[in-house]
Amino acid sequence: MYPDLKPYEQNIQHIIEAVNTIKDVCVTTPLEHNNLLSEEAGCNVFLKREDLQQIRSYKIRGAYNRISQLTPAQLEKGIVCASAGNHAQGFAFSCYQKKTKGYVFMPETSSQQKIKRVKFFGKDCIEVILQGDTFDDAFNIAKAFADEKGMEFIHPFNDIAIIEGQGTVAYEIFQQATCPIDYLIVPVGGGGLISGACLYTKYISPNTKIIAVEPAGAASFKAAMDAKKIVKLPHIDKFVDGAAVQKMGAKTFEISSQFVHEVVLVPEGLVCGTLLNLYNDMAIVVEPAGALTIAALQLLAPKLKGKNVVCIVSGSNHDITRTEEIRERAMLYEGLKHYFIINFAQKAGALKLFVNQVLTDTDNIVRFEYLQKNNRENGPALIGIEIQKKEDIHQLVDKLKSNKFTYEYLNENLNLLEIIL
Repeated sequence: MYPDLKPYEQNIQHIIEAVNTIKDVCVTTPLEHNNLLSEEAGCNVFLKREDLQQIRSYKIRGAYNRISQLTPAQLEKGIVCASAGNHAQGFAFSCYQKKTKGYVFMPETSSQQKIKRVKFFGKDCIEVILQGDTFDDAFNIAKAFADEKGMEFIHPFNDIAIIEGQGTVAYEIFQQATCPIDYLIVPVGGGGLISGACLYTKYISPNTKIIAVEPAGAASFKAAMDAKKIVKLPHIDKFVDGAAVQKMGAKTFEISSQFVHEVVLVPEGLVCGTLLNLYNDMAIVVEPAGALTIAALQLLAPKLKGKNVVCIVSGSNHDITRTEEIRERAMLYEGLKHYFIINFAQKAGALKLFVNQVLTDTDNIVRFEYLQKNNRENGPALIGIEIQKKEDIHQLVDKLKSNKFTYEYLNENLNLLEIIL
């Protein structure tokens, strides 16, 4: 039994019309079959490469569609948006195309790479204002600014024209597909993309199952689905910044909650491993949110076997300065890097005993911080160790115990580990 599309017939028609609205500013991105991912997942994997959009993200679709509907008077007064980066770039590009003044509010934690890109696309038509620690902080400040100035606020997702613009991604997918699509896997932040994708997909291909993918540390959609209402998360992991929101939109939740088949949560460490694999194995550079759907293939592989699967690769605004953090998170998730606080007896030979009796030839010390203290029998050291296989950790811990070392294993104490790293 499929949900009723009748209430959304006009929105579906608007998605089709939006294709024409955005055609001069948006690239028709390729739908590519990926042999390596298909082999690994045991299904036919197609990538919808929105990372190849001219602002490196699908966000231009919704932003330009929404701004194109403003009146000359609204454009003359100026417009406002809030964004972690990609919506801001689509907004800035649209402001420059429409020659209107735009005010872009971004979190203070936004990467310099994304800030520079926003300024590049908007040129002298936009002003970037950095305020707040999270997207939600920047959003509240931006909305208050727009209300005070009487300007139109261009919401990054909870706006029907934004949703309709993002729905053009699904329109293109079904225009390009050469076989029936069994599963469409869509990343979720605020929900604009998945809402538009749901409407057009269920209109054109009702048997296609839509899977929503969120970062595990910012799972606002899953929380809302479980509660059957919008939920604001008290704390989120901001690593997957393009999809890390505390609360998804009311409009986007109303639509997507009816049509989504399943919500999958992807650990941030798995996202990091996927980012590295995409670059090393396929020369594909994406941002964390852009890797979400591909990372989900590992978790979904058993049910996808033999099916035709489309993953939307949502963006490639990657900050190269985050590479070391990405590698760190990936290795922790894969069980290849471990941190300990180990107490060394303050006598000659204690460190030598550790190196010779606990470590193997394949273990690598990547961090060592030791403070020798007076009037203490033992001195603690923070030690980071990389191992070859995740199973090797059991042997290492057994040797610590057999050689009478007292220690605290930090990988299981995430709060303390975050402070140290």
